[in-house]
Amino acid sequence: MTIYPAEPWDLHGHAYIGMWLVPRSSAPAPHSPATRTVTIFGRAIVAAAFFVYEEPSPLTYDEIMTTVLVRQGWRPRVSITHIWVNSPASRDGGRDLWAIPKDLADFEVAPHSSYAAQGIGSLTIGRVRRLPWAIPSGFRIAQDRDGSLLVSRVTGRIRLGAGHGRWSFAADGPLGFLAGRKPLLTLAAKPFRLIFGQR
Repeated sequence: MTIYPAEPWDLHGHAYIGMWLVPRSSAPAPHSPATRTVTIFGRAIVAAAFFVYEEPSPLTYDEIMTTVLVRQGWRPRVSITHIWVNSPASRDGGRDLWAIPKDLADFEVAPHSSYAAQGIGSLTIGRVRRLPWAIPSGFRIAQDRDGSLLVSRVTGRIRLGAGHGRWSFAADGPLGFLAGRKPLLTLAAKPFRLIFGQR
């Protein structure tokens, strides 16, 4: 049995996030059927991100994920549709605590330069311009747990930036729906502090 920290997880590190508008027919479905995809002229708002969780986080590991913006009624939510980590404790904790469908993958990371998840995707980072201060952040993720909707809270502070990112995804891989698509923008969150879950 894998041991993982109780919630909330006080997570620190950095991340790079790409944003796409993907035709709804090609976009991933929300993790929970109790939510509905938010669209703009028939296109879903899809994000892909590499996260690096660093000390003093309760667990340190690498992560790649995709999300889609959804709504629960009229309330906006984030649905995590695909996600991989290189920590069995993070995988098991994410699944058990918040119904996040984490799997394991191998990563190669050169911080603030290049990120790759084997067989899934990669990112090369160019110059990034950052805000001079951190801003508050808060959102809720909406996941399916055995046919019921589970909504979990995330709060924290992020120092945001924008830059050039060269994204690549395996066409025959699990994120093939992003292969060959150019992102609208690439955001940097460096550093961040996120409180995931609640007491």
